[in-house]
This record gives sequence, structure tokens and C-alpha cells, in this order.
Amino acid sequence: MHTAAAATASIPNLGEIVIQLIAGLTGHGGSSSIAATFVSIWSIVTAVSILVTFFLLAVITYATIRLNQIKHEEHHMMGTIAPEQAEQQVENSRWHHVASLVESSQENDWRQAIIEADIMLDDILGARGYQGVSVGEKLKSADPTRFHTIRDAWDAHMVRNQIAHQGSEYQLSGAIAYRTIAKYKNVFEEFHAI
Repeated sequence: MHTAAAATASIPNLGEIVIQLIAGLTGHGGSSSIAATFVSIWSIVTAVSILVTFFLLAVITYATIRLNQIKHEEHHMMGTIAPEQAEQQVENSRWHHVASLVESSQENDWRQAIIEADIMLDDILGARGYQGVSVGEKLKSADPTRFHTIRDAWDAHMVRNQIAHQGSEYQLSGAIAYRTIAKYKNVFEEFHAI
């Protein structure tokens, strides 16, 4: 209880001080030294606050500008790639798979390489606007004056058809597999697909 009484007794003293300060500021009291001290302290606090505010505004401005610069640099270094580049990378990974299959010593891998290359050819012809349901129909709709490797496309596609229709009865040699994949490669290079 004693502390509560002491706290209550100190409240009027605080109130008296505030009244004296206000009276000193307005010129209606005798505590001019307290008021002058208060005004002087207030002026210093105001000046320091203004300096700190300007300093912090400068830091915030610098940080914002630098953050935007870093974001811009990161966007160029790690930004998303254009859809054409993404498609090119997918085609290249597919082509690398085909190339690795034809390098195998297994006839089944050669067959798979040719079939995969023909699927790539179908996708590329479709993406370039050639009309038709199958690769053969798309090749028939092609203009030979604008499709310089059309003969290679036909030859490679014919080998694929023999593999697809005759199955394991078709004897695929390493030489035919390499030659067929080379023809697909010529077509893909003409279309800048690999």
C-alpha cells in the first residue's frame, strides 16, 4: 500500500511540472528556466530527428535503387528463357536421346532411334504448319521448293515404315540405321530444330 500512496503523491508533482512548463512557454508563470530548458531540449531533439529522418530516407532510397538493380541483374542471369529457346532445348534433348540410341550396338536401340526421330519429324512438321494426320500426309503437302531436304525426310520415313510394318522381320543393319538418322538430322538442321 505504501508504494501506491507514494505513486499517488507523485502524480500531482508531475502535473504541477507540466503546468509550470506550459505557463513558462506562454509567459504566464515564473518557471522560465524550466521552459527555456524544455524549449532548448525540444529544439535539439527536433534537429536530431530531422537529421535522422533525412539519413534514413537516404538509406531507404539507396536500398530501393540497389534492390531494383539486383533484381534486374538476376532477371538477366536467371530469367526465364523464351518459349522458342525452351522448345529448342526440348528438341535437342530428344535428339541427344536419338543419337545415343543409334550409337548402341543393339538393333532394337537402332529401331527405337528411328521411330523416335520420326516422331520428332512429325512434331516439327506439325509445328511448321504442314497439314495432314500422318508424317506421310504432311510430307505430301510440303512444297519441295521450300523444303530442300524433303527427299531425305521421305527416305528416312520409309525406313521407319518398314520397321513399323514388318517388325522384327525387317533386318536393320547398323549402316542403314546410321544413314537413316543422318537423313533425319539433315531435315532437323534445315528446320533449325537441332
